[in-house]
Amino acid sequence: MAIPTNRDEFAQYCLRKLGAPVIEVNIDNEQIDDCIDDALLKFRDYHFDGVERVLDKHIMTAQDITNQYITLSDAYIGVTRIFDVGESTNLHSLFNLRYQIRMNDLYDFAGRSTVPYVMAMRHIETLQETFVGKKFIRFNRHTHQLHIDFDWTADVIAGEYVIIDCYKVVDPDAYTSTWNDPFLKQYAAALIKRQWGQNMIKFVGIPLMGGITMNGREIYNDAISDLATLDKELLTNWSIPSMDFTG
Repeated sequence: MAIPTNRDEFAQYCLRKLGAPVIEVNIDNEQIDDCIDDALLKFRDYHFDGVERVLDKHIMTAQDITNQYITLSDAYIGVTRIFDVGESTNLHSLFNLRYQIRMNDLYDFAGRSTVPYVMAMRHIETLQETFVGKKFIRFNRHTHQLHIDFDWTADVIAGEYVIIDCYKVVDPDAYTSTWNDPFLKQYAAALIKRQWGQNMIKFVGIPLMGGITMNGREIYNDAISDLATLDKELLTNWSIPSMDFTG
């Protein structure tokens, strides 16, 4: 069995599932591309293999500070949180409280208990949460703008890192095994079948040679039934549980 590894092979696989080349599938190449795009969109929005959770680092630029938001690429579909800005750059400063505790109280891990250090860190986190709090974020996948609610002129400087906990789509061109996903193949074939039936609906009842009668409506209805079954299967078997993220 030929395993599709790119978009063209994937399109040919879907056509073979519908009977090509034994049966002529009456659909234009642009319509096939549209169906594949729609299948990928469904796959990325609902299938747990369509996205991945990553920690991305972003270097703050002067343009980010001027805009007062971070511009993200189309690959980002959701952002859950950001790590405290500046925490990684100040961690090893001699005037950093955590550094001082580690240097004075935890210079010997073998001979000292880590319990006081852990308790001190929890207390510092409590103080940070009480008097400073976490930065609120706002993100929409269509604007590609990550807004962080802090003072952009005082709380951040150009060249500083911000770590973004986010969800990004899995690029099938980079990870070619995506094209061989069972659900994606079935769903794309069903969408192509629906478009094929839509193209042929106006020819319903037209007799052909050999006494055959064209019935685009039946092809269309079969595709609608297939898509309904696949949508139900997607929500029950392949979707990740609902979660809180911005985007």
